[in-house]
Amino acid sequence: MEQKFRKIIHVDMDAFYASIEQRDNPEYRNKPIAVGGSRERGVVAAASYEARKFGVYSAMPSVIARKKCPEIIFVAPRFDVYRSVSKEIMGIFKLYTDLVEPLSLDEAFLDVTVNKKNYSSATQIAKEIKVNIREKTGLTASAGVSINKFLAKIASDFKKPDGLFVIKPQEAESFVDTLPIEKFFGVGKVTAQKMHSMNIHNGNDLKQWSLNDLVLKFGKVGQYYYDIARAVDHREVNPDRIRKSVGAECTFEHDLQAIPEIIKELLSIAEILHRRINKSGFRGRTLTLKVKFSDFKQITRSRSINQNFDTLSLILETAQELVLPVSRDKKNIRLLGLSVSNSDEYSFEQQLKIDF
Repeated sequence: MEQKFRKIIHVDMDAFYASIEQRDNPEYRNKPIAVGGSRERGVVAAASYEARKFGVYSAMPSVIARKKCPEIIFVAPRFDVYRSVSKEIMGIFKLYTDLVEPLSLDEAFLDVTVNKKNYSSATQIAKEIKVNIREKTGLTASAGVSINKFLAKIASDFKKPDGLFVIKPQEAESFVDTLPIEKFFGVGKVTAQKMHSMNIHNGNDLKQWSLNDLVLKFGKVGQYYYDIARAVDHREVNPDRIRKSVGAECTFEHDLQAIPEIIKELLSIAEILHRRINKSGFRGRTLTLKVKFSDFKQITRSRSINQNFDTLSLILETAQELVLPVSRDKKNIRLLGLSVSNSDEYSFEQQLKIDF
């Protein structure tokens, strides 16, 4: 009996914010631009491909971006415009399937195993979607097609910009075997370094580890690593997952105690949170600090205000006010996290806990 596979597409817009600014402002076209603040504490929310050639990327401090590319043009973000364009794009997806799971303003998963146009080819649907997006919005998108979310997400990043890459069922496991561990979604920088210390450098290396050993080394997420090493991902495309918060956290290799060290790490987490807020389009009026101590006791501290936590400066200022009383307790800190919640605006579906 022939094995049945799901047909999953991941669509990711190319330099979404920056591309919209270049579309709407002819003077920015073919020039290195960064969407974000140019002030000393500013952060790049998005960079055009012309800027990326100089090594400028999202979440980079603006002062560093300017050093890398002195001619860079900073453009103030227009999130109302980005949300409007995103709705147009999501509308295009719904022409093919109702199983659409947005991850942020500029990317989504689609399950087209059964689709509204009765196409047998997911690749043909991905081609049509790319054409429709370009015709309706003037923007380009990259798409990945495969049998599950994990592989489709990897595929969409493979030939950016304006790319289309397909990982067929019979190619899936061999493709993952040779994939560098840094390319695995859900494997961050710290985890990749830990895996390197375990002599895990690609999918085949990861596959040599048993499920029990991976769970011992990485906890519950060890099951995920075990599965993806075998190109297995059973998660369904879920159109009903509503985002209630957005956050970022970090477990440290060595416990923190000194206040300057705690503040330094908190700033890094705040920058990641700010990037995720911008990417997701989520807005919230409550900032929550999460602290886990070396004895695994965990506390949270929150502050609500009458405006959204949508600027890095506001997040940083409030985060420091929340952490200082905690840091004076002289207890070693194992984990720090920040999240924003309490939204009264339109929200997109919740992003996966694993940064996919």
